[in-house]
Amino acid sequence: MAELRAYAALFAGQWRSLASYRASFVVELCTNVIGGLLDVVAVLVFFQTATTIAGFTMAEGLLVVSLSSCGFAAADFVVGNIDRLQSYVRAGTLDAVLVRPLGALPQLVLMDLPMRKALRVVAAGAVLVVALRLNDLDWTPARLALIVAAPIAGALFFGSIFVISASLAFWWVESGEIGNAFTYGGRDFSAYPTSVYEGWFRAIFAYGMGFGFVAYQPALALLGRADPLGLPVWTGFVSPLVALVAVAAAWSVWRAGIRHYRSTGS
Repeated sequence: MAELRAYAALFAGQWRSLASYRASFVVELCTNVIGGLLDVVAVLVFFQTATTIAGFTMAEGLLVVSLSSCGFAAADFVVGNIDRLQSYVRAGTLDAVLVRPLGALPQLVLMDLPMRKALRVVAAGAVLVVALRLNDLDWTPARLALIVAAPIAGALFFGSIFVISASLAFWWVESGEIGNAFTYGGRDFSAYPTSVYEGWFRAIFAYGMGFGFVAYQPALALLGRADPLGLPVWTGFVSPLVALVAVAAAWSVWRAGIRHYRSTGS
């Protein structure tokens, strides 16, 4: 109970700091919504040049990008700012976090929870609702469960990628750009049907790292379409399992990084 009160105090302090600059907070809220919608628009622009892309119509493509956006926006809201870990390691700020009798990761999340990104999650959810209405889906109990589970699984998956990427700072402080290649690069990869990619690039990112199970495979299952790449139908429902594997990997890397970390002594 004492830990919950401590975490609540961290969150309250973050909220008070935001409330001190209300105009700035509102502006950042609006710009984040616009930024999130532009990510969707950037995908739809490609569908303006052709009737279909990799066999997907614009409405079907919107379903793919909306599932990806929902997962990424939620993960970015909760743990996106963990990428500042490299600054904490370099400046020695992490030492103060580790000496407290609280979990290091929850502290770092609540110390800098990006409330300005809250509306981006709402906007992504709204785009998903529009995509579901544009596609003539045959709703079954399995698909109803999937439409609830897929965005949550996507958030867990992207959140794990954020944590793993940030954890590289324990070994290499200047690892930020490499981490961004997998977080934001993974977002962009999963926003398009996996069938548009080819060769080793698709094999590594879609299947080796699991990005193909964030939006593409769930979208196929919701649409009732066979995978043009030949994977069985049941792979459209394994995104929660892939997310759990990613969470386990992220936890292992984070714990290894914490054990490897040596205080700056400052």
